[in-house]
Amino acid sequence: MGISRDSMHKRRETGGKKKAWRKKRKYELGRQPANTKLSSNKTVRRIRVRGGNVKWRALRLDTGNFSWGSEAVTRKTRLLDVVYNASNNELVRTQTLVKSAIVQVDAAPFKQWYLQHYGVDIGRKKKNVSKKEEEAEAATEEVKKSAHVQRKLEQRQKERQLDAHIEEQFGGGRLLACISSRPGQCGRADGYILEGKELEFYMKKLQKKKGKGAA
Repeated sequence: MGISRDSMHKRRETGGKKKAWRKKRKYELGRQPANTKLSSNKTVRRIRVRGGNVKWRALRLDTGNFSWGSEAVTRKTRLLDVVYNASNNELVRTQTLVKSAIVQVDAAPFKQWYLQHYGVDIGRKKKNVSKKEEEAEAATEEVKKSAHVQRKLEQRQKERQLDAHIEEQFGGGRLLACISSRPGQCGRADGYILEGKELEFYMKKLQKKKGKGAA
């Protein structure tokens, strides 16, 4: 039979049955949802659709390209967890990747870029070490930079701004991000890092959820 999207093969609003006086049509078909899962066993299927076009149905994914808007940089990173979904809590429980899902991604590629671009190692936890040890550590980590590179880094430092919430997240090695692509249609889970008001909004939501869980 197959899934159909026409009203001919559905019941009436009152619950009564309709007489189907026409067979099902190919252009009225429906397909089962992709329900893309967060898994290391990446699986993407090719689907031939109307007009001979192609869709890519992602069934399992664990990586995606995420863009950091304020820094205008994009990096491929690992998806670690699905933490929030405005439409359905069940999608969080089942770790389903859909558009607008709030996920946690690995901060390492962005941390690496930040160090290279600004010469600043963000999100580093300061240990209680003696001054001598600290100096020795700094000396070993100090990479020789040419005067030209040094000047470039100093220039960038002047305009450097980092959101306190994002810096805090770098400490934990995970960043909150939003999926903006449609994994079931294009076979990819790409998105952007949450910042500013949007980040605050979702942090409050997650805090509320955590509070409910504790209660």
